[in-house]
Amino acid sequence: MKIAVLGTGDVGANIAAKLVTLGHEVKMGSRTPEKANAWVKTQSKSASGGTFADAAAFGEVIFNCTLGSASVEALKEAGAENLGGKVLIDVSNPLDFSKGMPPSLTVSNTDSLGEQIQRAFPSVKVVKALNMVGHDLHVNPGLLKGEHDLFICGDDDAAKAKTTEILTRWFGWKSVIDLGGISASRGMEMYLPLWVTIAMRNNFTPFNIKVVK
Repeated sequence: MKIAVLGTGDVGANIAAKLVTLGHEVKMGSRTPEKANAWVKTQSKSASGGTFADAAAFGEVIFNCTLGSASVEALKEAGAENLGGKVLIDVSNPLDFSKGMPPSLTVSNTDSLGEQIQRAFPSVKVVKALNMVGHDLHVNPGLLKGEHDLFICGDDDAAKAKTTEILTRWFGWKSVIDLGGISASRGMEMYLPLWVTIAMRNNFTPFNIKVVK
């Protein structure tokens, strides 16, 4: 499958590298193509790089791994015409580090970044996923030996089913919990300040949560 990964940080690089090892064609997109091409040099021939627009046009499925405070603008650079009708797995978080750690949120309570992206691109099938765990776990959930859960949300059931297939069959997640529509992004994103606090107090050792009924 042709997959676009928007963003060249640790999150995007880890996800993109995993997809390459699984045999997919992956194009990494960046505002500055040189950053994407630097990653390409470390990968096999099935990896390529370019602008946000280049990657979005290429991908059948798109991962948004851009900085949350700039995600909407990055996706505008990618182009609505290149994103339309596609599944966009939104891994970003609206974190504001301007006042130090732990971060606050640029949007919360009555709105979320996931919803903002969906409103800005109504034809895109936005699925919020992987934003509540550290990048070490994104494609390696087995790093934690105990049972733990991953959460997703979105308005399109078929897009959530495709995302769940990617998460379970490709990345190895055993428990994916569907929280409903994209408005559930509010709670998923508001968890992040707590996540950062826990991570800081444990030297950023990988961890996750489990829903116990």
